[in-house]
Amino acid sequence: MSDAFDITTVIFALLALFVLFKLRSVLGARTGSERPPFNPFNRPKPDEAKAAPPVPSGNVINLPGAATPGNANEKPAAGANSWGDFAETTAWQGLENITGADASFSAPGFLTGAKSAYETIVCAFAAGDLKTLAPLLATDVYDGFQGAIAARETRGEKIETTFVSIEKAFINDAQLRGSTAQITVRFLSKLITATRDREKKVIDGNPEKVADITDVWTFARDAKSRDPNWKLIATETAH
Repeated sequence: MSDAFDITTVIFALLALFVLFKLRSVLGARTGSERPPFNPFNRPKPDEAKAAPPVPSGNVINLPGAATPGNANEKPAAGANSWGDFAETTAWQGLENITGADASFSAPGFLTGAKSAYETIVCAFAAGDLKTLAPLLATDVYDGFQGAIAARETRGEKIETTFVSIEKAFINDAQLRGSTAQITVRFLSKLITATRDREKKVIDGNPEKVADITDVWTFARDAKSRDPNWKLIATETAH
């Protein structure tokens, strides 16, 4: 009885060794140099990103401001984003911080809105349209605009402005101060503008000449607010 038991044990042991040998030949042995398991939530390192094969487009979610594959003109920024098409390098980290605080933020979308606001504000100021200006300006800026318009009306002056175009709008600076996002934009625009006195004499500008204007404006909003609107908080005109 013990001999039969011993033979059976030997047979099972041999079978186990054979199975282990076949598994090892198919799966291979771990040598310590294997790549770690893929973690989809980790950003790839720069060298890994270059070597990694493209991911099917159906599985890719481009965050606002993310680099567009294949664009040779884009510059690398902090993390996985590139802001080279929209901003000076000094603004890149600020844009990263703003995106971190507000996932809905988009640099192209912001610039589109900023250009629209710029044209609206310039034309509304020239027309003395305080109703249009009110929701677009921070309180102190609105007070300044209101005072300038009132002084102009007291002198009997009028501004004639024809908005020709915005040649370029570029982000100069971006900061996240607490929950407040602040972005400074340099606008290069073309306007036909002239100021006339009570006798309708031109005292500033030229009604027949297109002028090149450079304005540096700063917009702000609370990144935690449900209100998506930005307000103008500072202006500067470069001559």
